[in-house]
Amino acid sequence: MSEFDVRAREWDKDKMHTERSVAIADELEKMIPLNHSMRALEYGAGTGILSFLLREHFAEITLMDNSQEMINVCAEKCNYYQTNHILPIWYDLEHSKFESKFDIIYNQMVMHHVTGVEAMLHKFYDLLNPGGYLAIADLYPEDGSFHGFDVKVHLGFDPDEIANILREVGFKNTEHKTCFEIKRESGLKFPVFLLVAQK
Repeated sequence: MSEFDVRAREWDKDKMHTERSVAIADELEKMIPLNHSMRALEYGAGTGILSFLLREHFAEITLMDNSQEMINVCAEKCNYYQTNHILPIWYDLEHSKFESKFDIIYNQMVMHHVTGVEAMLHKFYDLLNPGGYLAIADLYPEDGSFHGFDVKVHLGFDPDEIANILREVGFKNTEHKTCFEIKRESGLKFPVFLLVAQK
């Protein structure tokens, strides 16, 4: 089992996960003109906290994650909320091709776990309908303290650098802002940006 499989059942008990998702949802609504006809994809959805906050905004939401246990929790939430327009799927998009089209793709705290960031941004571009939106929420550059120094992840991102890559991929109208700050008991603080772009 992966670390995220192990943590899936306890994920929603961490109040910060919900606070972060609420902050991201609020900013996402301000930065992107959402409408009820949109088909949405949350990549690396985890337990779907963000998508369940946004569920009234979209015609359909696909929750995609490569952790089976996270997707199991999503499916249980769909039952609990009696939603029929939220579709949880266990899928590894980083290593597989997915055949579908969306009007918006969003993720939070996922891209620093993705090995090939630029290749994934190309995949997002291909999965979007013309005029569709991409929203990425992730850490600003940090020194490795967030996950611990033995965990192999990207140590955050400069959103301006990601925006430059997005424009090279073909995106336009890039915009970003700080949307949340994660505060650890150690006193360390880790700001989170939200970056949006349009196909």
